[in-house]
Amino acid sequence: MLDQKATVVIVAITVAIWLLDQVSGRFFTSLLAYNSFLLPTQPWRVVTSLFVHSGIFHILFNMWALWIFGRMLENMLGTWRFVALYFITGIFGSMLVTFLAPGTTVVGASGAIFGLFAAFFVLQRSLGQNAVQLLVIMGLNLVVGFLPGINISWQAHVGGIIGGFLVGFVFAKTRNVRQRPLQIGLLVATALAGIVLTAVGYAVTIG
Repeated sequence: MLDQKATVVIVAITVAIWLLDQVSGRFFTSLLAYNSFLLPTQPWRVVTSLFVHSGIFHILFNMWALWIFGRMLENMLGTWRFVALYFITGIFGSMLVTFLAPGTTVVGASGAIFGLFAAFFVLQRSLGQNAVQLLVIMGLNLVVGFLPGINISWQAHVGGIIGGFLVGFVFAKTRNVRQRPLQIGLLVATALAGIVLTAVGYAVTIG
């Protein structure tokens, strides 16, 4: 049986929250969106921002990308590794927003989606497969975030890519079942590094 449970659940929760957000006057956005200035009292926003979106096209693109790449990666990695990848890359997206765009309110799963792109690229390369097309797609979508007048957090995208490359590298180098404890330790360390760097970013930007 294919492992796709986490992808289905994440998509379902995200869509449900978006629908509820539309009929509640953006209540869930106000509760879950990330803003680094709220970090000390509401740290959950580092990851909950992945579940809220600004508009129909925003959520459609992110959920489409998650549905495609999420299922492929979950089948490759298994459910718990995929979940770790998704949330660690989300943390790294929030981390870079904290450093480069402090006080900016950010919503959406884009950071984690770009993290999935990056991790998939690393895994494909580690298996000796051609991943140039994926790199081109990732690059083109990243460039869009820098276009004037486009209200997209390129900082979250770049942060997600950094996290995705790191986690993808961990998976690629610890495929052997005997390396499972090492893999878990490295994933925990990567997640903690993202959290610590986010806290450092907050301290630096308010100082």
